[in-house]
Amino acid sequence: MEPLFHRYSTTTFDEKGQMKDFTLHYEENFNFGYDVVDVIADEEPGKRAVQWCDEAGNEKMLTFGDVARLSSQAGAYLMQQGIRKGDRVLVMLKRHYEYWYIATALHKIGAVLVPATHMLRTHDITYRIQAADIRAIISAESEDLCGRIREAAAETPQKPKLFTVRAEREGFTRIDDKLDAYPERLERVPTHISDQFLIYFTSGTTGNPKMAVHTYTYPLGHIVAAAYWHCVQNDGLHLTVADTGWAKCSWGKIYGQWLCGTAVMVYEFERFHAEQMMQVLEKYQVTTFCAPPTLYRLMAKTGIRREAFASVKHASTAGEALQEEIIRLFHEATGLEIMEGFGQSETTLVIGNFEGMQPKRGSMGKPNPLYKVVLVDADQNPVKAGEQGEICIDTRDRMPETLCICYLNNEEANERYWRNGLYHTGDTAYFDEDGYYYYIGRVDDVIKSSGYRIGPFEVESVLIQHPAVLECAITGVPDEERGQLVKATVVLCEGCEPTEELKKELQTFVKERTAPYKYPRVIAFTKELPKTTSGKICYNILRQQDWK
Repeated sequence: MEPLFHRYSTTTFDEKGQMKDFTLHYEENFNFGYDVVDVIADEEPGKRAVQWCDEAGNEKMLTFGDVARLSSQAGAYLMQQGIRKGDRVLVMLKRHYEYWYIATALHKIGAVLVPATHMLRTHDITYRIQAADIRAIISAESEDLCGRIREAAAETPQKPKLFTVRAEREGFTRIDDKLDAYPERLERVPTHISDQFLIYFTSGTTGNPKMAVHTYTYPLGHIVAAAYWHCVQNDGLHLTVADTGWAKCSWGKIYGQWLCGTAVMVYEFERFHAEQMMQVLEKYQVTTFCAPPTLYRLMAKTGIRREAFASVKHASTAGEALQEEIIRLFHEATGLEIMEGFGQSETTLVIGNFEGMQPKRGSMGKPNPLYKVVLVDADQNPVKAGEQGEICIDTRDRMPETLCICYLNNEEANERYWRNGLYHTGDTAYFDEDGYYYYIGRVDDVIKSSGYRIGPFEVESVLIQHPAVLECAITGVPDEERGQLVKATVVLCEGCEPTEELKKELQTFVKERTAPYKYPRVIAFTKELPKTTSGKICYNILRQQDWK
Protein backbone atom coordinates (compact mmCIF):
# COMPACT_ATOMS: atom_id res chain seq x y z
CA MET A 1 0.00 0.00 0.00
CA GLU A 2 1.31 3.44 -0.95
CA PRO A 3 1.51 5.80 2.05
CA LEU A 4 -1.61 7.93 2.38
CA PHE A 5 0.23 11.25 2.40
CA HIS A 6 0.36 11.05 -1.40
CA ARG A 7 -3.44 11.25 -1.43
CA TYR A 8 -3.49 14.39 0.68
CA SER A 9 -0.54 16.41 -0.58
CA THR A 10 1.50 17.42 -3.60
CA THR A 11 5.20 18.25 -3.30
CA THR A 12 7.43 19.83 -5.94
CA PHE A 13 11.23 20.05 -5.84
CA ASP A 14 13.74 22.38 -7.46
CA GLU A 15 16.69 21.38 -9.63
CA LYS A 16 18.80 20.75 -6.51
CA GLY A 17 16.28 18.26 -5.11
CA GLN A 18 15.10 20.63 -2.38
CA MET A 19 11.43 20.99 -1.51
CA LYS A 20 9.99 23.98 -3.35
CA ASP A 21 6.22 23.82 -2.89
CA PHE A 22 3.90 21.76 -0.73
CA THR A 23 0.12 21.76 -1.13
CA LEU A 24 -2.54 19.96 0.90
CA HIS A 25 -5.69 18.36 -0.55
CA TYR A 26 -8.64 17.34 1.62
CA GLU A 27 -12.41 17.13 1.79
CA GLU A 28 -14.42 19.33 4.14
CA ASN A 29 -15.30 16.31 6.29
CA PHE A 30 -11.72 15.01 6.60
CA ASN A 31 -11.30 13.11 9.85
CA PHE A 32 -7.98 11.49 10.73
CA GLY A 33 -9.66 8.64 12.56
CA TYR A 34 -11.83 7.45 9.68
CA ASP A 35 -9.84 8.66 6.67
CA VAL A 36 -6.38 7.58 7.79
CA VAL A 37 -6.52 4.96 10.55
CA ASP A 38 -9.58 3.07 9.28
CA VAL A 39 -8.45 3.28 5.64
CA ILE A 40 -5.04 1.79 6.43
CA ALA A 41 -6.73 -0.87 8.58
CA ASP A 42 -9.07 -1.80 5.71
CA GLU A 43 -6.21 -2.16 3.23
CA GLU A 44 -3.49 -3.55 5.52
CA PRO A 45 -5.00 -4.61 8.87
CA GLY A 46 -1.80 -6.36 9.97
CA LYS A 47 0.45 -3.36 9.33
CA ARG A 48 2.31 -2.34 12.48
CA ALA A 49 1.16 0.98 13.96
CA VAL A 50 2.65 1.09 17.49
CA GLN A 51 5.55 -0.80 19.03
CA TRP A 52 5.60 -0.22 22.79
CA CYS A 53 7.90 -1.27 25.61
CA ASP A 54 8.70 -0.08 29.12
CA GLU A 55 11.61 -0.08 31.52
CA ALA A 56 10.55 -3.42 33.02
CA GLY A 57 10.79 -5.17 29.66
CA ASN A 58 7.04 -5.41 28.97
CA GLU A 59 6.08 -5.20 25.30
CA LYS A 60 2.97 -4.53 23.22
CA MET A 61 2.43 -4.22 19.49
CA LEU A 62 -0.68 -2.66 17.96
CA THR A 63 -1.52 -3.05 14.29
CA PHE A 64 -3.64 -0.57 12.38
CA GLY A 65 -6.40 -3.17 12.58
CA ASP A 66 -6.07 -3.06 16.36
CA VAL A 67 -6.11 0.74 16.54
CA ALA A 68 -9.11 0.98 14.20
CA ARG A 69 -11.09 -1.59 16.22
CA LEU A 70 -10.15 -0.30 19.68
CA SER A 71 -10.73 3.35 18.74
CA SER A 72 -14.20 2.52 17.38
CA GLN A 73 -15.07 0.57 20.52
CA ALA A 74 -13.68 3.30 22.79
CA GLY A 75 -15.56 5.94 20.82
CA ALA A 76 -18.82 4.05 21.18
CA TYR A 77 -18.23 3.56 24.90
CA LEU A 78 -17.42 7.23 25.51
CA MET A 79 -20.54 8.32 23.64
CA GLN A 80 -22.57 5.89 25.75
CA GLN A 81 -21.01 7.63 28.78
CA GLY A 82 -22.29 10.98 27.54
CA ILE A 83 -19.23 12.38 25.76
CA ARG A 84 -20.37 14.24 22.66
CA LYS A 85 -19.01 16.15 19.70
CA GLY A 86 -17.35 19.37 20.89
CA ASP A 87 -16.77 18.16 24.45
CA ARG A 88 -13.21 18.77 25.61
CA VAL A 89 -11.42 15.77 27.09
CA LEU A 90 -8.18 16.06 29.07
CA VAL A 91 -5.93 13.06 28.34
CA MET A 92 -3.08 12.27 30.75
CA LEU A 93 -1.85 8.84 29.62
CA LYS A 94 1.93 9.26 29.96
CA ARG A 95 3.51 7.00 27.32
CA HIS A 96 0.86 4.28 27.67
CA TYR A 97 0.05 2.59 24.35
CA GLU A 98 -3.64 3.19 25.12
CA TYR A 99 -3.11 6.85 24.14
CA TRP A 100 -3.03 5.99 20.45
CA TYR A 101 -6.47 4.41 20.26
CA ILE A 102 -8.01 6.79 22.83
CA ALA A 103 -6.84 9.84 20.86
CA THR A 104 -8.15 8.29 17.64
CA ALA A 105 -11.47 7.54 19.35
CA LEU A 106 -11.88 11.17 20.40
CA HIS A 107 -11.13 12.30 16.85
CA LYS A 108 -13.76 9.92 15.48
CA ILE A 109 -16.56 11.11 17.78
CA GLY A 110 -15.72 14.79 17.33
CA ALA A 111 -14.62 15.37 20.91
CA VAL A 112 -11.71 17.79 21.41
CA LEU A 113 -8.45 16.16 22.51
CA VAL A 114 -6.63 18.14 25.21
CA PRO A 115 -3.30 16.38 25.92
CA ALA A 116 -1.52 17.03 29.21
CA THR A 117 1.54 15.67 30.93
CA HIS A 118 1.16 13.46 34.00
CA MET A 119 3.66 15.69 35.83
CA LEU A 120 1.07 18.44 36.38
CA ARG A 121 0.28 19.24 40.00
CA THR A 122 -3.22 19.64 41.42
CA HIS A 123 -3.44 23.40 40.82
CA ASP A 124 -2.26 22.91 37.20
CA ILE A 125 -5.03 20.39 36.57
CA THR A 126 -7.61 22.61 38.24
CA TYR A 127 -6.60 25.49 36.01
CA ARG A 128 -6.95 23.37 32.88
CA ILE A 129 -10.35 21.99 33.85
CA GLN A 130 -11.72 25.48 34.41
CA ALA A 131 -9.97 27.28 31.56
CA ALA A 132 -10.94 24.72 28.89
CA ASP A 133 -14.28 23.66 30.42
CA ILE A 134 -13.12 20.04 30.53
CA ARG A 135 -15.96 17.49 30.50
CA ALA A 136 -13.93 14.32 31.00
CA ILE A 137 -10.42 13.23 32.00
CA ILE A 138 -8.79 10.02 30.81
CA SER A 139 -5.79 9.16 32.95
CA ALA A 140 -3.01 6.68 33.52
CA GLU A 141 -3.63 4.42 36.49
CA SER A 142 -1.03 5.55 39.04
CA GLU A 143 -2.66 6.36 42.38
CA ASP A 144 -0.57 9.50 42.79
CA LEU A 145 -1.81 10.93 39.48
CA CYS A 146 -5.39 9.84 40.09
CA GLY A 147 -5.25 11.44 43.53
CA ARG A 148 -4.18 14.78 42.08
CA ILE A 149 -6.94 14.59 39.47
CA ARG A 150 -9.58 13.77 42.12
CA GLU A 151 -8.50 16.76 44.20
CA ALA A 152 -8.50 19.07 41.18
CA ALA A 153 -11.90 17.90 39.89
CA ALA A 154 -13.46 18.37 43.32
CA GLU A 155 -12.47 22.04 43.27
CA THR A 156 -14.22 22.81 39.98
CA PRO A 157 -17.89 23.38 39.11
CA GLN A 158 -17.48 21.25 35.95
CA LYS A 159 -17.04 18.00 37.91
CA PRO A 160 -15.66 16.17 34.84
CA LYS A 161 -16.18 12.45 34.41
CA LEU A 162 -13.05 10.52 35.34
CA PHE A 163 -11.74 7.51 33.42
CA THR A 164 -8.61 5.44 33.73
CA VAL A 165 -6.92 2.46 32.08
CA ARG A 166 -5.28 -0.74 33.38
CA ALA A 167 -6.69 -0.49 36.93
CA GLU A 168 -9.76 0.69 38.83
CA ARG A 169 -9.28 3.75 41.01
CA GLU A 170 -11.62 5.46 43.45
CA GLY A 171 -13.84 7.89 41.58
CA PHE A 172 -12.64 6.63 38.17
CA THR A 173 -14.26 4.29 35.65
CA ARG A 174 -11.88 1.94 33.86
CA ILE A 175 -12.18 2.04 30.06
CA ASP A 176 -10.01 -0.65 28.56
CA ASP A 177 -11.80 -3.64 30.12
CA LYS A 178 -15.20 -2.64 28.75
CA LEU A 179 -14.47 -2.27 25.05
CA ASP A 180 -15.30 -5.81 23.91
CA ALA A 181 -18.98 -5.11 24.52
CA TYR A 182 -19.02 -2.50 21.75
CA PRO A 183 -19.00 -2.90 17.93
CA GLU A 184 -15.68 -3.02 16.09
CA ARG A 185 -16.85 -0.47 13.53
CA LEU A 186 -18.16 2.95 14.51
CA GLU A 187 -20.76 4.69 12.38
CA ARG A 188 -19.19 7.89 11.13
CA VAL A 189 -19.89 10.94 13.28
CA PRO A 190 -20.10 14.03 11.04
CA THR A 191 -17.24 16.50 11.56
CA HIS A 192 -15.99 19.51 9.59
CA ILE A 193 -12.45 20.71 8.98
CA SER A 194 -13.25 23.94 10.83
CA ASP A 195 -14.30 22.12 14.03
CA GLN A 196 -12.07 22.19 17.08
CA PHE A 197 -9.83 19.11 16.92
CA LEU A 198 -7.14 19.54 19.55
CA ILE A 199 -6.13 22.11 22.16
CA TYR A 200 -2.60 22.43 23.47
CA PHE A 201 -1.81 24.32 26.63
CA THR A 202 1.45 26.07 25.79
CA SER A 203 4.40 25.35 28.02
CA GLY A 204 3.84 28.51 30.04
CA THR A 205 7.36 29.85 30.51
CA THR A 206 5.67 33.17 31.29
CA GLY A 207 2.28 33.46 33.01
CA ASN A 208 -0.51 30.90 32.82
CA PRO A 209 -0.41 28.58 29.80
CA LYS A 210 -2.42 29.71 26.79
CA MET A 211 -4.80 27.38 24.94
CA ALA A 212 -3.83 26.97 21.28
CA VAL A 213 -6.79 25.68 19.25
CA HIS A 214 -6.23 23.47 16.19
CA THR A 215 -8.81 22.25 13.68
CA TYR A 216 -9.25 18.97 11.77
CA THR A 217 -6.65 19.86 9.12
CA TYR A 218 -3.92 19.87 11.77
CA PRO A 219 -2.78 16.23 11.26
CA LEU A 220 -2.10 16.85 7.56
CA GLY A 221 0.38 19.59 8.39
CA HIS A 222 2.68 17.01 9.97
CA ILE A 223 3.28 15.32 6.62
CA VAL A 224 6.15 17.73 5.89
CA ALA A 225 7.85 16.92 9.19
CA ALA A 226 7.48 13.16 8.87
CA ALA A 227 8.28 12.81 5.17
CA TYR A 228 10.99 15.44 4.64
CA TRP A 229 12.43 16.26 8.09
CA HIS A 230 12.21 12.98 10.01
CA CYS A 231 12.53 11.21 6.64
CA VAL A 232 10.56 8.24 7.93
CA GLN A 233 10.36 5.05 5.89
CA ASN A 234 7.24 3.16 4.85
CA ASP A 235 7.10 0.10 7.14
CA GLY A 236 9.94 1.60 9.18
CA LEU A 237 9.99 2.37 12.90
CA HIS A 238 10.25 5.95 14.12
CA LEU A 239 11.11 6.97 17.68
CA THR A 240 10.43 10.50 18.89
CA VAL A 241 11.25 10.93 22.56
CA ALA A 242 8.19 12.74 23.95
CA ASP A 243 5.47 12.35 26.53
CA THR A 244 1.97 12.21 25.05
CA GLY A 245 1.18 15.45 26.87
CA TRP A 246 3.68 17.40 24.77
CA ALA A 247 3.01 18.91 21.35
CA LYS A 248 6.08 17.00 20.17
CA CYS A 249 3.99 13.84 20.42
CA SER A 250 1.74 15.16 17.65
CA TRP A 251 4.85 16.11 15.68
CA GLY A 252 6.57 12.77 15.92
CA LYS A 253 4.41 9.97 17.29
CA ILE A 254 1.14 9.74 15.39
CA TYR A 255 -0.18 11.94 12.59
CA GLY A 256 2.54 12.49 10.02
CA GLN A 257 4.17 9.15 10.79
CA TRP A 258 1.03 7.12 10.12
CA LEU A 259 0.22 9.17 7.01
CA CYS A 260 3.71 8.26 5.77
CA GLY A 261 3.31 4.56 6.56
CA THR A 262 5.78 4.16 9.41
CA ALA A 263 5.14 2.64 12.82
CA VAL A 264 5.90 4.61 15.96
CA MET A 265 8.20 3.30 18.68
CA VAL A 266 7.03 4.14 22.20
CA TYR A 267 9.45 3.67 25.07
CA GLU A 268 7.84 4.29 28.44
CA PHE A 269 10.24 5.45 31.14
CA GLU A 270 10.14 7.59 34.25
CA ARG A 271 13.62 9.09 34.04
CA PHE A 272 15.87 9.28 31.00
CA HIS A 273 18.96 7.09 30.93
CA ALA A 274 21.06 7.30 27.79
CA GLU A 275 22.15 3.66 27.86
CA GLN A 276 18.61 2.36 28.28
CA MET A 277 17.44 4.48 25.36
CA MET A 278 20.26 3.15 23.20
CA GLN A 279 19.32 -0.42 24.14
CA VAL A 280 15.79 0.23 22.85
CA LEU A 281 17.14 1.65 19.60
CA GLU A 282 19.32 -1.40 19.13
CA LYS A 283 16.78 -4.07 20.16
CA TYR A 284 13.87 -2.83 18.05
CA GLN A 285 15.97 -1.66 15.08
CA VAL A 286 14.61 1.88 15.04
CA THR A 287 15.06 3.44 11.60
CA THR A 288 14.54 7.16 12.34
CA PHE A 289 15.07 9.04 15.60
CA CYS A 290 14.14 12.42 17.05
CA ALA A 291 14.88 13.73 20.54
CA PRO A 292 14.91 17.13 22.28
CA PRO A 293 18.27 18.91 22.59
CA THR A 294 18.43 18.15 26.31
CA LEU A 295 18.67 14.41 25.61
CA TYR A 296 21.21 14.81 22.81
CA ARG A 297 23.36 16.85 25.20
CA LEU A 298 23.15 14.16 27.86
CA MET A 299 23.98 11.41 25.38
CA ALA A 300 26.86 13.31 23.82
CA LYS A 301 28.38 14.16 27.18
CA THR A 302 27.95 10.70 28.77
CA GLY A 303 28.93 8.51 25.83
CA ILE A 304 27.26 7.15 22.68
CA ARG A 305 27.58 3.58 21.40
CA ARG A 306 27.81 3.60 17.61
CA GLU A 307 26.29 0.11 17.30
CA ALA A 308 23.13 1.31 19.08
CA PHE A 309 22.48 3.63 16.15
CA ALA A 310 23.39 1.10 13.46
CA SER A 311 19.80 0.83 12.19
CA VAL A 312 19.06 4.57 12.46
CA LYS A 313 19.15 6.27 9.06
CA HIS A 314 18.16 9.79 10.10
CA ALA A 315 18.29 11.89 13.30
CA SER A 316 16.52 15.17 14.07
CA THR A 317 15.77 17.56 16.92
CA ALA A 318 13.54 20.48 17.90
CA GLY A 319 12.22 22.18 21.03
CA GLU A 320 15.11 24.59 21.52
CA ALA A 321 18.36 25.31 19.76
CA LEU A 322 21.08 22.64 19.80
CA GLN A 323 24.70 23.71 20.10
CA GLU A 324 26.99 22.92 17.18
CA GLU A 325 29.42 21.18 19.55
CA ILE A 326 26.79 18.57 20.43
CA ILE A 327 26.02 17.99 16.75
CA ARG A 328 29.73 17.44 16.13
CA LEU A 329 30.12 14.98 19.01
CA PHE A 330 27.04 13.03 17.91
CA HIS A 331 28.28 12.85 14.32
CA GLU A 332 31.67 11.59 15.43
CA ALA A 333 30.03 8.84 17.46
CA THR A 334 27.33 7.72 15.01
CA GLY A 335 28.10 9.13 11.57
CA LEU A 336 24.68 10.82 11.63
CA GLU A 337 24.04 14.52 11.20
CA ILE A 338 21.34 15.91 13.52
CA MET A 339 18.79 17.82 11.44
CA GLU A 340 17.36 20.71 13.43
CA GLY A 341 13.89 22.13 13.14
CA PHE A 342 11.76 24.87 14.68
CA GLY A 343 8.10 25.18 15.53
CA GLN A 344 5.66 25.64 18.39
CA SER A 345 2.59 24.14 20.01
CA GLU A 346 0.71 26.71 17.91
CA THR A 347 2.14 25.37 14.63
CA THR A 348 3.55 22.32 12.95
CA LEU A 349 7.20 22.40 11.81
CA VAL A 350 7.86 25.96 10.60
CA ILE A 351 11.57 25.81 9.72
CA GLY A 352 13.66 22.70 9.15
CA ASN A 353 16.62 21.00 7.56
CA PHE A 354 14.72 19.03 4.95
CA GLU A 355 15.61 16.11 2.74
CA GLY A 356 17.79 17.22 -0.15
CA MET A 357 19.30 20.14 1.75
CA GLN A 358 22.93 20.38 2.75
CA PRO A 359 22.62 21.20 6.46
CA LYS A 360 24.66 23.94 8.05
CA ARG A 361 25.51 23.05 11.61
CA GLY A 362 23.87 25.46 14.02
CA SER A 363 21.13 26.37 11.55
CA MET A 364 17.44 25.55 11.93
CA GLY A 365 17.24 25.19 8.16
CA LYS A 366 14.79 26.85 5.79
CA PRO A 367 11.06 27.64 5.99
CA ASN A 368 8.42 24.96 5.48
CA PRO A 369 6.49 25.85 2.27
CA LEU A 370 3.24 25.56 4.25
CA TYR A 371 4.15 28.84 5.95
CA LYS A 372 5.16 32.24 4.62
CA VAL A 373 7.91 33.03 7.14
CA VAL A 374 9.20 36.59 7.61
CA LEU A 375 11.65 38.13 10.07
CA VAL A 376 10.62 41.57 11.26
CA ASP A 377 12.05 44.28 13.52
CA ALA A 378 10.20 45.99 16.37
CA ASP A 379 8.26 48.11 13.85
CA GLN A 380 7.23 45.00 11.87
CA ASN A 381 9.51 45.89 8.97
CA PRO A 382 11.27 42.96 7.23
CA VAL A 383 14.95 42.66 8.09
CA LYS A 384 17.84 41.91 5.72
CA ALA A 385 20.18 38.93 5.70
CA GLY A 386 22.35 38.90 8.81
CA GLU A 387 20.00 41.13 10.80
CA GLN A 388 18.10 39.95 13.85
CA GLY A 389 14.31 39.79 13.67
CA GLU A 390 11.31 38.11 15.19
CA ILE A 391 10.09 34.98 13.43
CA CYS A 392 6.59 35.68 12.12
CA ILE A 393 4.10 33.90 9.86
CA ASP A 394 2.44 36.12 7.26
CA THR A 395 -1.29 35.29 7.13
CA ARG A 396 -2.39 38.20 4.94
CA ASP A 397 -2.70 36.15 1.74
CA ARG A 398 -3.94 32.98 3.41
CA MET A 399 -4.28 31.38 6.83
CA PRO A 400 -2.16 28.22 6.97
CA GLU A 401 -4.36 25.21 7.69
CA THR A 402 -1.97 24.07 10.42
CA LEU A 403 -1.54 27.29 12.39
CA CYS A 404 -3.73 27.42 15.48
CA ILE A 405 -6.82 29.52 14.88
CA CYS A 406 -6.68 31.38 18.21
CA TYR A 407 -5.86 31.31 21.88
CA LEU A 408 -9.11 30.20 23.45
CA ASN A 409 -10.80 32.81 25.67
CA ASN A 410 -7.73 35.05 25.64
CA GLU A 411 -8.26 38.22 23.61
CA GLU A 412 -5.21 39.87 25.14
CA ALA A 413 -2.94 37.12 23.81
CA ASN A 414 -4.73 37.07 20.45
CA GLU A 415 -4.13 40.80 20.02
CA ARG A 416 -0.51 40.48 21.13
CA TYR A 417 0.47 37.59 18.87
CA TRP A 418 -1.70 38.36 15.81
CA ARG A 419 -0.98 41.89 14.58
CA ASN A 420 -1.44 43.41 11.13
CA GLY A 421 -1.80 40.06 9.44
CA LEU A 422 1.27 38.54 11.09
CA TYR A 423 1.40 35.79 13.69
CA HIS A 424 4.29 36.58 16.05
CA THR A 425 6.12 33.56 17.46
CA GLY A 426 8.05 35.52 20.08
CA ASP A 427 11.30 33.90 18.89
CA THR A 428 14.16 35.73 17.24
CA ALA A 429 16.54 34.62 14.52
CA TYR A 430 18.57 35.79 11.52
CA PHE A 431 19.07 34.26 8.09
CA ASP A 432 22.18 34.15 5.93
CA GLU A 433 22.67 34.87 2.23
CA ASP A 434 21.72 31.27 1.38
CA GLY A 435 18.40 31.50 3.22
CA TYR A 436 19.37 29.38 6.23
CA TYR A 437 17.86 30.51 9.54
CA TYR A 438 19.74 30.66 12.85
CA TYR A 439 18.03 30.79 16.22
CA ILE A 440 18.88 33.58 18.68
CA GLY A 441 16.37 33.28 21.52
CA ARG A 442 13.02 34.43 22.81
CA VAL A 443 12.34 38.14 22.38
CA ASP A 444 12.55 38.59 26.15
CA ASP A 445 15.78 36.57 26.43
CA VAL A 446 18.04 38.91 24.45
CA ILE A 447 20.61 40.59 26.73
CA LYS A 448 21.41 44.28 26.31
CA SER A 449 24.84 45.05 27.78
CA SER A 450 26.85 48.25 27.18
CA GLY A 451 24.92 48.87 23.96
CA TYR A 452 25.45 45.34 22.63
CA ARG A 453 22.60 42.91 21.95
CA ILE A 454 23.67 39.41 22.97
CA GLY A 455 21.68 36.27 22.19
CA PRO A 456 21.93 33.65 24.96
CA PHE A 457 22.32 30.80 22.50
CA GLU A 458 25.51 32.14 20.95
CA VAL A 459 27.23 32.20 24.36
CA GLU A 460 25.79 28.83 25.36
CA SER A 461 27.12 27.35 22.12
CA VAL A 462 30.66 28.26 23.15
CA LEU A 463 30.38 27.37 26.83
CA ILE A 464 28.97 23.88 26.14
CA GLN A 465 32.20 23.02 24.32
CA HIS A 466 34.11 23.01 27.61
CA PRO A 467 34.53 19.41 28.83
CA ALA A 468 33.36 20.28 32.35
CA VAL A 469 30.01 21.71 31.21
CA LEU A 470 27.04 19.37 30.96
CA GLU A 471 24.37 22.05 30.50
CA CYS A 472 24.22 25.83 30.75
CA ALA A 473 21.83 28.75 30.44
CA ILE A 474 22.73 32.37 29.73
CA THR A 475 20.69 35.24 31.17
CA GLY A 476 21.16 38.95 31.83
CA VAL A 477 21.45 40.29 35.38
CA PRO A 478 20.94 43.97 36.28
CA ASP A 479 23.99 46.21 36.39
CA GLU A 480 24.00 49.99 36.96
CA GLU A 481 26.96 50.59 34.65
CA ARG A 482 26.30 48.23 31.76
CA GLY A 483 22.53 47.81 32.03
CA GLN A 484 22.91 44.05 32.16
CA LEU A 485 25.73 41.59 32.72
CA VAL A 486 25.94 38.22 31.01
CA LYS A 487 25.39 35.46 33.55
CA ALA A 488 25.99 31.73 33.05
CA THR A 489 24.15 29.18 35.15
CA VAL A 490 26.11 25.96 34.73
CA VAL A 491 25.48 22.28 35.40
CA LEU A 492 28.80 20.45 35.63
CA CYS A 493 29.62 16.99 34.35
CA GLU A 494 29.95 14.21 36.90
CA GLY A 495 33.25 14.40 38.75
CA CYS A 496 33.80 18.14 38.17
CA GLU A 497 33.96 20.41 41.19
CA PRO A 498 32.60 24.00 41.26
CA THR A 499 35.55 26.25 42.14
CA GLU A 500 36.60 29.85 41.63
CA GLU A 501 39.43 28.57 39.45
CA LEU A 502 36.92 26.81 37.20
CA LYS A 503 34.84 30.00 36.93
CA LYS A 504 37.87 31.91 35.65
CA GLU A 505 38.73 29.06 33.31
CA LEU A 506 35.24 29.12 31.81
CA GLN A 507 35.33 32.89 31.38
CA THR A 508 38.67 32.71 29.59
CA PHE A 509 37.38 29.81 27.47
CA VAL A 510 34.50 31.96 26.18
CA LYS A 511 36.64 35.07 25.69
CA GLU A 512 39.05 33.16 23.47
CA ARG A 513 36.29 31.79 21.24
CA THR A 514 33.88 34.67 20.74
CA ALA A 515 33.68 38.46 20.99
CA PRO A 516 35.06 39.47 24.42
CA TYR A 517 31.97 41.50 25.36
CA LYS A 518 29.89 38.29 25.32
CA TYR A 519 31.75 36.41 28.03
CA PRO A 520 29.82 35.65 31.27
CA ARG A 521 30.98 38.10 33.94
CA VAL A 522 28.84 36.18 36.44
CA ILE A 523 28.89 32.38 36.77
CA ALA A 524 26.74 30.29 39.10
CA PHE A 525 26.90 26.53 39.45
CA THR A 526 23.73 24.48 40.00
CA LYS A 527 22.77 20.82 40.12
CA GLU A 528 19.99 21.25 37.54
CA LEU A 529 18.33 23.92 35.42
CA PRO A 530 14.64 24.77 35.81
CA LYS A 531 12.70 23.31 32.88
CA THR A 532 9.18 23.05 31.57
CA THR A 533 7.48 19.65 31.50
CA SER A 534 8.55 19.39 27.83
CA GLY A 535 12.21 19.83 28.75
CA LYS A 536 12.77 23.45 27.72
CA ILE A 537 14.91 25.64 29.96
CA CYS A 538 12.79 28.17 31.90
CA TYR A 539 14.77 31.36 31.33
CA ASN A 540 12.03 33.41 32.97
CA ILE A 541 12.59 31.58 36.29
CA LEU A 542 16.33 32.19 36.04
CA ARG A 543 15.72 35.88 35.27
CA GLN A 544 13.40 36.20 38.27
CA GLN A 545 16.08 34.68 40.47
CA ASP A 546 18.67 37.02 38.96
CA TRP A 547 16.59 40.14 39.61
CA LYS A 548 15.88 39.08 43.18
